[in-house]
Amino acid sequence: MTDLSNGVAWMGGKIIPIADAAIPVTDWGLTHSDIAYDVVPVWHGAFFRLDDYVNRFIASLTAGRYDIGIDRDGIFAALQEMVYASGMQDSYVAMVAARGRNPVPGSRDPRDCANHFYAWCVPYVHIVKPDAATKGTSIWIAKSVRRIPEDSVNPRVKNYHWGDFTSGLFEAKDKGFETTLLLDHDGNVTEGPGFNVFAVFGDRVVTSDHGVLHGITRSTVLEMCVEAGLKPEARPLPLEEFWQADEVFMSSSGGGVIPVAQVDDRHFSNGAAGPVASGLRKRYFDWIMRDAYRTPIKAP
Repeated sequence: MTDLSNGVAWMGGKIIPIADAAIPVTDWGLTHSDIAYDVVPVWHGAFFRLDDYVNRFIASLTAGRYDIGIDRDGIFAALQEMVYASGMQDSYVAMVAARGRNPVPGSRDPRDCANHFYAWCVPYVHIVKPDAATKGTSIWIAKSVRRIPEDSVNPRVKNYHWGDFTSGLFEAKDKGFETTLLLDHDGNVTEGPGFNVFAVFGDRVVTSDHGVLHGITRSTVLEMCVEAGLKPEARPLPLEEFWQADEVFMSSSGGGVIPVAQVDDRHFSNGAAGPVASGLRKRYFDWIMRDAYRTPIKAP
């Protein structure tokens, strides 16, 4: 029997071990980073907010002019079949549209490419280890690079353009920080690799509204803030204002709400997870178990 415990892929209608999944070396998804994707978490045997994640993926397909030959129901069915086959109860599930190979020799016309869909899942990914997230993690604001402008690469389309993030991560790791946060060219806080960021000022919770992916977990946080009696604001967040925050935290499909104890040499919440962030972290793991947001894994 094939071992699928390390991960599974759905490619061309077939379920295969993730170690066997591959795309051709001439696929524009590889050679040009020409890919749109999304990631939905599976927690305790059910997808969380699956409709919302698939809706955003389809919006990305439209924005990127991908024609993957599979409709919404087909995407749902592929994800269900794949995760069910894996046997995983907690998983990180990716749905991907790649531009594909260009069959016309020498063509630079993206309309000639054969777009395609594939998916894969692995055991649930925490972008920050849970014990570090509970205590409060650390972020380095990149100094050598700024976020790719949103009129160059649309950040609302989840994509593989990580050149700016990778440069920031090298800086952060070299200085002993967990991850990195990028500014835009006007000095406003944007986002980091795989997460949105929030700053807490009393009962106000502020996150950037531009230069960022409008994450589903970000949306969940904004909704949770209202339920918790907090006042969410989505707007530009200048670095000078960010430094005055009482607390800072991240949001990601890989771990929910993640408190931040340190940014550069500045310690927030006395170098620990702040009470607002900690409360929202607990609330997130309550929300992820609410029936209204869950789509149970079932046999195809």
